[in-house]
Amino acid sequence: MKRRLLTSLAALLFAVGAASFAAPSAEAAGITAYQEGDKYLKLGGRIQVQYHLSDTDDGPTTDSLFLRRFRPYIEGSIYKDWKGKFEFDMGKASGEDEMSVKDAYFQYSGLEKVTLSFGNKNFPFSREKHTSSNNLQLIERTFVGDHDYGTPDRQLGLFAEGKLGADKVTWEAAVASASIDPGTSKLDFDTPVNKDSDFNEGWIFGGRVDYHPFGLVAFSQGDFDKTPLMAAVGVGAFIWNNDGDNNASASSVESVTGFEVSGAVRYMGASVDAQFNIFKADAEDTTLTSGIYRDGTTDLKNFALKGGYMVLPPRLELAAGFELQDADNYAENWTRTSLGVNYFIKKHDIKLQATYRIGKSIDGTEDKDVDELFAQAQYNF
Repeated sequence: MKRRLLTSLAALLFAVGAASFAAPSAEAAGITAYQEGDKYLKLGGRIQVQYHLSDTDDGPTTDSLFLRRFRPYIEGSIYKDWKGKFEFDMGKASGEDEMSVKDAYFQYSGLEKVTLSFGNKNFPFSREKHTSSNNLQLIERTFVGDHDYGTPDRQLGLFAEGKLGADKVTWEAAVASASIDPGTSKLDFDTPVNKDSDFNEGWIFGGRVDYHPFGLVAFSQGDFDKTPLMAAVGVGAFIWNNDGDNNASASSVESVTGFEVSGAVRYMGASVDAQFNIFKADAEDTTLTSGIYRDGTTDLKNFALKGGYMVLPPRLELAAGFELQDADNYAENWTRTSLGVNYFIKKHDIKLQATYRIGKSIDGTEDKDVDELFAQAQYNF
C-alpha cells in the first residue's frame, strides 16, 4: 500500500538526515596483504544489504530484506607487468539466491598505453555498466546499464584498452563468447561462465571510445570534492550472432546489433550522466510477436538521465533520474522516475542509500504501474 511505502521512505530519510552529522572521511577499499617488488596480493570485496518494497496497482504490496551483493575478490601478481583477479558473488540476483563468477581474468600491462586482458570481464559497452555497483547514485541500474535490456554482461574473451594522444581519448575493444537467456520480455545478455542449459550461444565483437576534453572522468558517480568542470562523451557499438549450437527455445535470438552514445559532467558538487542505447534484435522465429518482438524483430531503445548534487559535501547527496524504454511491440513507453538520497560515511566505501522509483507502463503495457522503495547499506573492504 502507498501509505506503507511512503511511511518507510520518511523513516529512511529521517535516519539518513540524522546520520549526516557524523564526520565522514575517505579511505580506499581493498587491503594489500603482501607486497615484495613486483609480487603482491590484494584482498577485498563488497557487502550490500538491501531492503526492497514493491507496490503494484493491481497486486499486493511485497517487501524483503536480503544480501543484494556479497562479492569477495583476490587480485595479485608474481611477475612484472602481469596480474590476475577473480571475484565471485553469493548475493541475490534476479530474485534468486545464487553463486556466480564475476571477474576472472589475467592481464598484461607491459605495452605502452595498452593493456591486454583474457578471461571473464566487463564488455566494452555502456558507460553505466562500466560504473561499479559500488559507485552508483541510484541503488539499482537504469535500463541503459542493465544486462536484462540489451547491454552485454561480463563476457569470456580477449580485451584491449588504452589511451591516445595526451590521454584525453580512452578506448576499449573486445572479442568474446556471449550468451543470451532467450525470452520475449527481455534481451538478456549473460556471461557464458554462468550459463544455463537453454542459453543461446554466440560471438560478440565491439568496442567504445571516450573523449575527456578537461581530463579523465572516472566512471564512478558523485562529485565529492566540488571539482572544476570535467566532462566526457563516449560512443560504443557491438555485434552478436548466434552460432547455432543451442536454439531449442521458441524465443531463440538470431542476432543483435547495439549502439551507445553517452556523456558525463562533474562540476562543483554536481554529477550528471546521460546515455542512449539502441539495439536491433532478430529472433530465429520470424513470426514471433510477443513481448518486445513484432514479426520476429525489434528495435529496443533505452534512455537514461540521472544526476546528483552534494548538498553537504562530502556527506550528503540528493539524486534523481529518469529513464525510458521503447520496443516495437510496446503499446506505451515504459518509464521510470527516481528520487534518491545518499549518505557517505567513508565515501563509496561505507554508505547508506535510499531510492524511490515510480514505474509507468511496465513492459510497455498501458496502466501497468509500480512504485518501489529501495534502501541499501554498503561496506567495501
